[in-house]
Amino acid sequence: MVNSLRVLSDPTRLRLLLLLVQEELTVAELQEILGMAQSRISASLAQLKREGMATDRRVGKNIFYSAKEEGGMVEAILKNARGELREVARDQGALALTMRKRKDRAAEYFNRLAGRFGRVYVPGRSWQALSHALLGLLPPMVIADMGAGEGTLAQLLARTAKKVIAVENSEKMVEFGSALAREHGFRNLEYRLGDVEDPPLDAGSVDLVLFSQVLHHVSHPQRALSAAHRALKPGGRIVILDLASHNFEQARDLYAHVWLGFVEIELHQMLRKAGFSKIACSIVARDVEPPHFQTLLATAKK
Repeated sequence: MVNSLRVLSDPTRLRLLLLLVQEELTVAELQEILGMAQSRISASLAQLKREGMATDRRVGKNIFYSAKEEGGMVEAILKNARGELREVARDQGALALTMRKRKDRAAEYFNRLAGRFGRVYVPGRSWQALSHALLGLLPPMVIADMGAGEGTLAQLLARTAKKVIAVENSEKMVEFGSALAREHGFRNLEYRLGDVEDPPLDAGSVDLVLFSQVLHHVSHPQRALSAAHRALKPGGRIVILDLASHNFEQARDLYAHVWLGFVEIELHQMLRKAGFSKIACSIVARDVEPPHFQTLLATAKK
């Protein structure tokens, strides 16, 4: 009992055990969830194994760890830990994301076996054409396109939207985009000069906020997401397309990037902190040319 209490007195080992009673996980997955070094996690797992609180099994090159809630003292300690450790809520969100990624990897494997869409040229079939078709299915709504640039996407959205507000901090972009909107007859497309961290949007005024390859240019992404939450109506949604974390340092000079992309869990946590719920975040595309940038898609609801 004394040894067990000593093992369970450490918050890291408690967090590990709370995860392992729910899912069978590898060290790599636990690293991603907890954001800790491999050595620290391995040492904690070894102590849990010695006390019979965790077990492992090997599948090929991977070792999966698991645990089960026991009665008596251990169960009581875990029950209290769920309510007392402030990291538990974050761990649960990260666990859900990790399990979703595991399912996505499995689906990707079977997709490679089952089909060749996107790998073989077929006349007239493209993702660009498909995106145009799907945009036409959007219901009439008020959309804020943050960091809209010259407004190519904003004009596509304006075809079916009730109103599109294009927020851009470049005066020349606003001037050019406004002229382009007038030229093409988009009366429901309005350009507003402003910063996405403090956008010129009334609270609760829009149905959808869109960030398309914008956040990595923003000094304080968390402020931009919190501002988007304020601008949305109750039940409104946010959609983010941005780069996954990468090591291409030249992007800072070549493309004026402030951030070298984002880790899925990191973006998930920022959205949660901004007040969003029903958060989904995953990698949806990968460039075939070096440096093989990957694109993250994140959605959430106010």
